[in-house]
Amino acid sequence: MVEDLAAGTRDLYAQAEERLLGIIARQLAADLEAPGWAERKLAAVQQLRRASQGVVDELGKAVQLEVFDVVAESYNRGYRAAVAELGALSDDARRLVDDVTPQAQAVDRLAQEAVDVVTSVHRSILRTVVDAFRGIVAEVTATPLLGTGTRRQATQDAMRRFAGEGIRAFIDKAGRRWQLPTYAEMAVRTSVARAATEAHMRTLSEAGVELVIVSDSPRECPLCRPWEGRVLALDGPTGPHTVEVEHAIEDGRMVPVRVAGTLDEARLAGLQHPNCRHSVSAYTPGITQAGQATSDPDGYRAGQRQREIERHIRKFKRLEAGAVTPEAQRAAAGKVRQWQAAMRGHLADHPDLRRLRHREQVDPSQLPEHKRPKRTEPTPEQVDAARLWSGDERTPREMSDDQLAAAMRSNLLDDRARARVEAEADRRDLEDLLARIRPGGTLAEDLLEFSDTELARAFGHLDDADALRVMAEMDRRDLATRLPGVAPELVGLSDAQLAARARGADPGTLALLAAEAARRDLLGRLFPGGNLLADLTTVSDDELAWCMSYANADELARIAAEMDRRDAVDMPQPADTGDAVDDLLADTNALADALAPAQNPDGWGALADDTTWAAMVGADQSSTAPPPDGDEEGPRITRRQAREMYDEYVYMQFLKAEEDCRGYLLNKKGEAAAWSPQSLFRGPARIAYANASDELKEWWSVHGRLTQAEFIEKATGQPQRWATAAKFNESKEQQKR
Repeated sequence: MVEDLAAGTRDLYAQAEERLLGIIARQLAADLEAPGWAERKLAAVQQLRRASQGVVDELGKAVQLEVFDVVAESYNRGYRAAVAELGALSDDARRLVDDVTPQAQAVDRLAQEAVDVVTSVHRSILRTVVDAFRGIVAEVTATPLLGTGTRRQATQDAMRRFAGEGIRAFIDKAGRRWQLPTYAEMAVRTSVARAATEAHMRTLSEAGVELVIVSDSPRECPLCRPWEGRVLALDGPTGPHTVEVEHAIEDGRMVPVRVAGTLDEARLAGLQHPNCRHSVSAYTPGITQAGQATSDPDGYRAGQRQREIERHIRKFKRLEAGAVTPEAQRAAAGKVRQWQAAMRGHLADHPDLRRLRHREQVDPSQLPEHKRPKRTEPTPEQVDAARLWSGDERTPREMSDDQLAAAMRSNLLDDRARARVEAEADRRDLEDLLARIRPGGTLAEDLLEFSDTELARAFGHLDDADALRVMAEMDRRDLATRLPGVAPELVGLSDAQLAARARGADPGTLALLAAEAARRDLLGRLFPGGNLLADLTTVSDDELAWCMSYANADELARIAAEMDRRDAVDMPQPADTGDAVDDLLADTNALADALAPAQNPDGWGALADDTTWAAMVGADQSSTAPPPDGDEEGPRITRRQAREMYDEYVYMQFLKAEEDCRGYLLNKKGEAAAWSPQSLFRGPARIAYANASDELKEWWSVHGRLTQAEFIEKATGQPQRWATAAKFNESKEQQKR
């Protein structure tokens, strides 16, 4: 099924061997009759090494591409063969195969192992070539001195022996030396057979197939002959035994099957050895008929004779390539024709054999220049594409970015392979993004450099604390898009995207980009880590005002406190005359003086509603302006001001009384009626005393209780009609105690 796949690798090594032999022959033949020939040849060793190194380098590139291709094709053939065999199974079994084996999983591993095995001894090729060259030079130099022949004859004899043996750079564990094409073909044929068998067996096993049958191959070797036509188990006990298995199409019917052993046991005994032609297929109980295997030892010997003839043909082709003299070249060509005639006669005697002409092909390098085919050396892009196409799911991770890009440029990938490259690129982009957003596992201090898309992509990979920081950053960006002077379309871009837009931008766009960059610089400096700067003392007033657009409630309070600190004035001490009204008026006047030359709060809004007072102070004077000359009582208070100040007076009296009375301000009646304690300090005395506690009534007797009319009268110095009645009612309630 996969025998033909190793032929390409063998041809590569055969051509390389002939090219190396040709290099040696041409180097030896140059200036053959000139004096000092031996010295010149020994001095040309480095030149020979460089030429041979070029051949070996080209061979390594071609072999890598070839092996990856043939192993992948072999694996696919094994998989397709297994799927074809599963046609006799149920629909459920076929669907299972489709589910669990959509593509090959270990092709890249198998191919790389084959490449390593074949190319591991490439360095010994150069050593073999150089040693042979030096040996031939030494032999040729000594021959004329001994009088046993001419230098040309000696050179031809040495090259004939070397070319006959070939470049035996491979030594196996048994110490046997292998020629380049023979060893490479054997190693690659073993690898492709292993790939096909692994795909075949894995697919059958995953489909529930437990038994397989060995094929009856013609011209079988003695090692495989005992296993032909025998049923083997993929798993279980070794040795011959009988198993009971269910009939493939009749439910409940058990069929006895004689098993010769396990597949691994047969392989250990020699089945599926290198160059083995036997295959295994699914054994379906009740359907597959195990026929009687036929032995063909004569056919085996005929096949081995064909291999021998092929080796002689290749041998004399190497002699022809390594010929130094025209006579030796004609003699080698004659031997090639002689053995080719022997091949034709052997095939005529054995019609069941077929001629494998690729084993006898003439090296294109030996053809005339105009007939030589163009050599298409594999490019790095082709090698990377072959590795990606044939590898498993782990292969893209093992390749660099440059290799993945080269594979994509090759136009050799199918949709599946391209999807794997795109998935790997996305994984690497996410990995790089997370490494930048979370350097060392900690979220970056500055999130401004990342775009909205990058933050959103990384959001699902962050813990709760980091996710909250990202959400806060997104909220701040949403706020920024609604602020004046900010370009909303630029807020969500990363720093790299801003820089990309700046290249070649027109002046208007460049100004917007510069403004956005300046805004980010301010945010990064004033809100490090998304929080307001801890020390605001070095921040200017304009920057503090700018920060208010991005600050939360707590940060706004900190900004206000810093502004108050900068604008702080020495405030006067509270008055303490013993009269609450006088203290309140004195504190108001002291505050107005401290804020001078600014107007007091009444000057910030409308002035007094008293037309007489407004006419007296004038539109350009403060409400705290002094009275006409001769009045030393201080600033005048309007009735409107007094009404506003009364609320402050009531609240201060309430706080003081609550502290002095330890909170006992209501009696049981007031508590039952759910009166507000603060409401007792204003309004009619009758209602206040009816709900006040004894402690509060005693407090009022000392500190007093003023109604609004009484407060206005005392604050303005102008009599109030209702003040007299209020004083009388207050006195009457105090007498009731």
